[in-house]
Amino acid sequence: MSVPSAPAVPARDDFVTAELYARIQQFYAWQMGLIDDRKAEEWAATFAEDAVFEEASRMEPLRGRAAIAASCRKRADRLEAEQTDFRHWLGMLDVRAQPDGTLRTRSYALAMRTRLGGPLEIFASVVCRDHLVPDGNGWLVRHRSLQHDGSGQ
Repeated sequence: MSVPSAPAVPARDDFVTAELYARIQQFYAWQMGLIDDRKAEEWAATFAEDAVFEEASRMEPLRGRAAIAASCRKRADRLEAEQTDFRHWLGMLDVRAQPDGTLRTRSYALAMRTRLGGPLEIFASVVCRDHLVPDGNGWLVRHRSLQHDGSGQ
């Protein structure tokens, strides 16, 4: 008896190599670890100097690394004062190479918080779209756009 074969996955010319895909996954694991560890300035350094951070349903866009760092520092200090751990989980990562050598990524992200002695709470579910630019042997976020589920945006 023969076993039916799985349907073929369509070839995509804009998929990146497995090596580059793994490097981008590592970048995001490192980047999210920085913000979860409240290392605001180090996290902000993963953004280009002229970066834009958009979270339309929650705030005006942040423009520039310094503004991103200041906002992140304020939030980190607030979480510390509230004795709240905050974690990010990214999945369903799609990475597409652009003709100019940059990358466009799309992922789903869950933001979770746990107050001291309390239960885990899912704070937000978002679609994260990034424009990554090469920086030596690594990458920087030039533009991040977060779309919150249920926001209608």
